[in-house]
Amino acid sequence: MLELLAVLSITALLLSLGLPGMHELLTRQRLRATATDLFSAIELTRVQAMARGRRVLLTPAGDGADWRAGWLVFVDRNHDLAYDAGDELLLRQAPLADGMTVRFAFTSGTAAPPYIAYNSAGRSCSASNSLAARWGTLSLIFGKQERHIKINMLGRVRVCDPQQSLSCTGAGES
Repeated sequence: MLELLAVLSITALLLSLGLPGMHELLTRQRLRATATDLFSAIELTRVQAMARGRRVLLTPAGDGADWRAGWLVFVDRNHDLAYDAGDELLLRQAPLADGMTVRFAFTSGTAAPPYIAYNSAGRSCSASNSLAARWGTLSLIFGKQERHIKINMLGRVRVCDPQQSLSCTGAGES
């Protein structure tokens, strides 16, 4: 009986030491999966704009600027920056995990709601002018972890981890 109690005590001690590390690993994996989903949605927006020969948008699914509600990729036929009747929905992303936040910083960032648009040439652009380049950063934050999705003025996308790269600044940082 004493031996069983000793084994259970050691097991409980080892579990208590390993659980914080496991929580951090799960947080990192959730953030990585969400960053991959958002990266894929941006790439889908770009590819569909080129394939259709018209502007395609990616916007938050929630009211206003709330990316935590997920996001939508659609052909905005009436040019109102919102998915509504008559627009063609290409993708709807589920809401983000509780506690995950998104920061958005793009050129001409005063637009409400925030959006990412691509023109028929596959370049990121303004929703009102296909020739006006628009670029910036979406930052995903979950616990102590961050991922930045950067779109350059040509519309190319990359994901970076600020813990891995000194040149990986986030939305709203210099």
